[in-house]
Amino acid sequence: MTALCREILCAVVAECGRQSLLERLSDPFWFQSLGCVVGFDWHSSGLTTTLTGALKEGLKGLEGELGLSIAGGKGGVSRKTPAQIEASAAVLGVEPAPLVYSSRMSAKVDNTAVQDGYQLYHHVFVFDGNGSWAVIQQGMNGETRKARRYHWLGSSVSDFVVEPHAAVCCDARQATLNMVALESGGARRTTSELARERPEKVLAEFRKVQSLHLPARHHIVPADMDLNRLYRTLLSTYERQPDNFEALLGIKGVGPKTIRALSLVSELIYGESPSFRDPARFSFAHGGKDGIPFPVDRRIYDKTVEAMRRAIGSAKVGQRDRMEALRRLAAYYEP
Repeated sequence: MTALCREILCAVVAECGRQSLLERLSDPFWFQSLGCVVGFDWHSSGLTTTLTGALKEGLKGLEGELGLSIAGGKGGVSRKTPAQIEASAAVLGVEPAPLVYSSRMSAKVDNTAVQDGYQLYHHVFVFDGNGSWAVIQQGMNGETRKARRYHWLGSSVSDFVVEPHAAVCCDARQATLNMVALESGGARRTTSELARERPEKVLAEFRKVQSLHLPARHHIVPADMDLNRLYRTLLSTYERQPDNFEALLGIKGVGPKTIRALSLVSELIYGESPSFRDPARFSFAHGGKDGIPFPVDRRIYDKTVEAMRRAIGSAKVGQRDRMEALRRLAAYYEP
């Protein structure tokens, strides 16, 4: 699977360019189809982690040649993403700071600004020598045991906190505090204003909320409010005086509970309600390793890898007949 991923990466970059590859990775249907082609479980959350792992492993040693790098991964590896970006940026000759910021902010948005019940456990950052990037990250709902995948494409992100996703994919929708929805603009503005106020003033409003009986539709109840911890966070935001919601989101210590609390007070004081619209949207060549729809045939699989390798090798020396043959096959099988 790593070998086939390697050849597909080379083929897409050679034929279509690095930007096209990033665009394809940010397309959830293309990404899912790629997982099916290389034989991973089509209906499993493991497709995301195993496919990105195979892509990252397949790219090893080719970063300089393709002008492309993949950082991050699952669990503890995801926390090494900034260091991996910095190391690869030196090889590709690109400034790492904007890339590290993009990586961190995309994760912060999907863990804190979009509160859909899915905790991120996987984060992969793909970038090239021009500073273009894409993100594929995944969260898990511990209660339902279902996963949700978030796709980002750097070239389409004009604002990290206003509809920044290329796609959010899941097989179910639910009530979600969505602070990056277009219609949450007022709530983003007022929460930022609250974060610049003296903590004592904001806490006075929370104490009023503690006496209320909140209906089930609210995403926070009085028991959720640790006023001592909230005071420390508000003191930090007051000292930093964030200019806007993105700056507020980037402050260390500002997590989901802080954003939920500020959005609630924002609604109570200013009447600016945040969006609760779930951003989620509702794809076999070699079989699957789980045996569905049939077990992977290693002999056929190896032939595919070899055919790809020879085609790409020929293209590199100017003999494009094999690549043209692949293209004709693709055209022949189009519906």
